[in-house]
Amino acid sequence: MKHRTSPKQPSDLRFRNSEIGNRKSEILIVIVGPTAVGKTRLSLRLAQEFDGEIVSADSRQVYRGMDIGTAKPTLEERTRVPHHLIDVVAPDESFTLAQYQELAYGAIGDVLARGKVSFLVGGTGQYVKAVVEGWGIPRVPPNEALRAELYRQAEIEGEEALHARLREVDPLAAERIDPRNVRRVVRALEVYLETGQPISELQRKKPPPYRILQIGLTMDRQELYRRIDERVDKMIESGLVEEVRGLIEQGYGHDLPSMSGLGYQQIGMYLRGQVSLEEAIQLIKRHTRRFVRHQYNWFRLDDEDIRWFDVLREPYGEIREFVALFLKIPKVR
Repeated sequence: MKHRTSPKQPSDLRFRNSEIGNRKSEILIVIVGPTAVGKTRLSLRLAQEFDGEIVSADSRQVYRGMDIGTAKPTLEERTRVPHHLIDVVAPDESFTLAQYQELAYGAIGDVLARGKVSFLVGGTGQYVKAVVEGWGIPRVPPNEALRAELYRQAEIEGEEALHARLREVDPLAAERIDPRNVRRVVRALEVYLETGQPISELQRKKPPPYRILQIGLTMDRQELYRRIDERVDKMIESGLVEEVRGLIEQGYGHDLPSMSGLGYQQIGMYLRGQVSLEEAIQLIKRHTRRFVRHQYNWFRLDDEDIRWFDVLREPYGEIREFVALFLKIPKVR
């Protein structure tokens, strides 16, 4: 795996952001990277050391009652460092990207207003980009009848057919959206069919008024896969099967978007007798590896706005020093 070993020095960022100055109230530190690379551990250490609070950028941790499969920070960790945007909605409530962006800006603003350092942490590329780049997100209310029709088309004709339909009306959106991500394809088609405008045109960007430092964590891919396998095994030991069974008993169906997440979908298949437990575990591991490859498409190793650290080669001290230098950047005279 290639990664940049020469850091983007804070001085470079200082000159690019000289008009913003060094007021603490405008700083946002972003920590990104693939699943199981160590984002939670790092963010906790940095937030404790620099008097910060964490704003989650994880599309699954917003759901209440879905703890083990989403690898939420523990209650003890959330006691040590305040966390935001965790346990926001019930598993059967809709939660849109627009809602997340609005809540994230509100949480970040609240943290900064209290004189704390705000850390945006997560592996959901859409969530991070929506905040950091200030995406314009169409405020188009869900049309459940239309969505049902589009989902039926995907079931009958296949995911590729639905994606081809999107490509006809919005080639740019189709290029950005994986055909397997039916939910996003449906949303893009829904926006177009409701407004007559491609979602890609409505998604104009307005960067937020923060001085942003982006840190990316990476490691050798095989070691990352080993960690993923280990994490999945620990989730099973910690009661993932019981967690999913409990959610189903509460009436949360397998067709909910929340229940389609990694771990929940596969354990649901096991509980319905479609696969054995061992097969479900292997599916979780395989699909998580695939998800990692998707995450690297969002957070690219050649992205000059992200300073990548190989966590197996560069110790915490180097990352800490990088953040400390950024926080102490003087104004340019």
